[in-house]
Amino acid sequence: MVFGMVVGGGMARTIGAGFTIQVWRPFTGFIPPLSAADWAFYFGLYQQTATYQAHPITLAQYQPLFWEMFIDRCWGRLMALVFLLPFTVFLLQGRLRGRAALWMLGIFGLGVFQAVWGWYMVTQAMQPGVLSPPPAWAGPHLASAMAIMCLEIWTGLTFLRPAPVPVAASVRVKHLATASVALLWITITFGALTATSGALHVFNTFPTMNGAWLPPAMFGQSPWLSNFVTNTGTVQFTHRLLATVTALTVLTTAVLGLRAPLPPGLRDNFLLLAGLVALQYLLGMTTLVLGSNGLGYIHELNAVLLFATAVCARHGLRGAIHWV
Repeated sequence: MVFGMVVGGGMARTIGAGFTIQVWRPFTGFIPPLSAADWAFYFGLYQQTATYQAHPITLAQYQPLFWEMFIDRCWGRLMALVFLLPFTVFLLQGRLRGRAALWMLGIFGLGVFQAVWGWYMVTQAMQPGVLSPPPAWAGPHLASAMAIMCLEIWTGLTFLRPAPVPVAASVRVKHLATASVALLWITITFGALTATSGALHVFNTFPTMNGAWLPPAMFGQSPWLSNFVTNTGTVQFTHRLLATVTALTVLTTAVLGLRAPLPPGLRDNFLLLAGLVALQYLLGMTTLVLGSNGLGYIHELNAVLLFATAVCARHGLRGAIHWV
């Protein structure tokens, strides 16, 4: 379901629907517009945004954008219920207690934070000149979603297999798998910054950036750290560099994992890891050269699948016992 949220949120960003609903009703927001007056209310709020004022559209054009964002929000509410209802039942039955219950509640708390952060990101539409979700908001939004996904996958697999299974000759692969998960998380975050800052549409050549290895005015903004958020050349360069380092690390992890005496299921996980990282790098290069938002969306979804696969691979190595 977290992957579904990324699917919906990425689609909303790609088609420009991120700012269409300027009302947040956590408990009653699942009720859609039921009358012309309801539509006039929502559309009237959207007309106050900088997005509409820069690119006016009709109500008929607004409605498909509204539905995309509406479905995404309803999916989030459904996800909260899917988590909370079993959690409450298991708690009452005594099947969840102590640290496990607190851990699960902490994951839900991160989900609440994610929702609140997303809403405040949407309210930025009322700021002059803000036409789409700002990178300083969108980057952490996707990063926190990936953190939640990582915790949920790890927790679910641990409930299924509480005791680590001893795996011979794979401690080095375990450390590389840890590095792979961390690098993928950071690279995905910079991917969100690339998509939302407009960095995708500058320097559409590879491997150089219009014939240069470094972008001009790489650190031209002040304060210095803002270059890594809103300086399109710096953001794209950082994402390129991280993507290359990450791809090499993940591919090395996969190759060493496939050479190790791993159980069949875990071996298949590493085989999938190798395939997904190769596909991801190819998608990234093609997206960059074509400057395609649509292909960038596919690139984002594959990144999430790659990240999930890396988390599963790392979890399977909890019982690593030898250096090689």
